Amino acid sequence: MEEITRQQSINLAPIGRVVNDIEYPGDVKWETITSRVVIASQLVEALDGIDGFSHVVIIFYLHKVGEDRRSVLKVHPQGRQELPLTGVFATRSPVRPNPIGVTVVKLLERQENVLKVLGLDAYDGAPVLDVKPYLRRGDFIEEATMPDWLLRLWELQDGGR
Repeated sequence: MEEITRQQSINLAPIGRVVNDIEYPGDVKWETITSRVVIASQLVEALDGIDGFSHVVIIFYLHKVGEDRRSVLKVHPQGRQELPLTGVFATRSPVRPNPIGVTVVKLLERQENVLKVLGLDAYDGAPVLDVKPYLRRGDFIEEATMPDWLLRLWELQDGGR
């Protein structure tokens, strides 16, 4: 197998940005947050038809993660020491070699180049890299499994509400 070098780079230009009042860091219940995803005005036609979907996938850059955090390879999920030290690729931690976020959100409305969404776990100003429709066929895998530590994390979160 060919060796992958970390020196290779890919240049991406943001297509928009996230607008909300959420600053870093903070303890936020993301599922309750309404955000605006403002797409560059020259790309407005690329959004035609998106309002036919109830949910969309937002791909964004985690712009608040510092360079020093990108070399971290293992974390305790959500910083909880009672959960196992886990490789970042097995978590949704923002600490990762390429700080890219991917979130399925509810599309509340579209007005020209602005998508109003619910549940986007991105801080104000986060660069948006792409928007895709959420598809029930293909994106939803009924038989998907998850590790026990994630189920414990969800129990801990639900118990704290």
